[in-house]
Amino acid sequence: MPRTNKTSEAKVQALFDRIASTYDSTNNAISLGMHKHWRKKTMEQVPLSVGDQALDLCCGTGDWTIDLAEIVGPTGKVVGLDFSQKMLKTAKNKLKQTNFSPQTSLIQGDAMSLPFENDSFDLVTIGFGLRNVPDAFQVLKEMRRVLKPGGMVACLETSQPENKLIYPFWYLYFKLVPTIAKLKHNKRQDYVYLQQTTQKFVHAKELKQMFQDTSLIKSSYTTFMFGACALHIGYKRK
Repeated sequence: MPRTNKTSEAKVQALFDRIASTYDSTNNAISLGMHKHWRKKTMEQVPLSVGDQALDLCCGTGDWTIDLAEIVGPTGKVVGLDFSQKMLKTAKNKLKQTNFSPQTSLIQGDAMSLPFENDSFDLVTIGFGLRNVPDAFQVLKEMRRVLKPGGMVACLETSQPENKLIYPFWYLYFKLVPTIAKLKHNKRQDYVYLQQTTQKFVHAKELKQMFQDTSLIKSSYTTFMFGACALHIGYKRK
């Protein structure tokens, strides 16, 4: 089961700094806008309420962080964490255009070594980031550690179709991703890397097993777009 990304953290961080300014428009083009629908479906499943505390890892340009902040309200707290300063700069600019700044913090940090106490959050999320960390299993362990007993981990991530008839079309489309990205004024090689991390990452069933290996209970997953994306959830035992 592949858990380690051989590309150094520094190189991956530099990559995300480079693509930060065009990330949103490129992501819209690559996913055909479906990432917003997947996140909406995910939000329908997360047990978050007014006054809760949530952590959004690999928060990128902040879309999911802002969605969470809207739910917890001014009496709650949301922290968005990312290792890319330029991604966080975009997220901060978005946050300024909302009313959710009082309950939201954006910090630079390492998802494999979280700067939070045990049992701190009601919900911990990670969206399209787990495949790009050096050790996905370590990140899951950290997510569980900072989660309150009874809290939920939610991971939205690209996946690989299990249907053999669908797989060739999925594979062909992802081969086109670097070309699509180049049209959005990105370096083609940056999205070759992101295409490769998608293809090399674990299947949905394997990721569910990783959740279980991390002692996250009631682990399950839902697939979208014939398996091109998957939502995994798990809970910390009370």
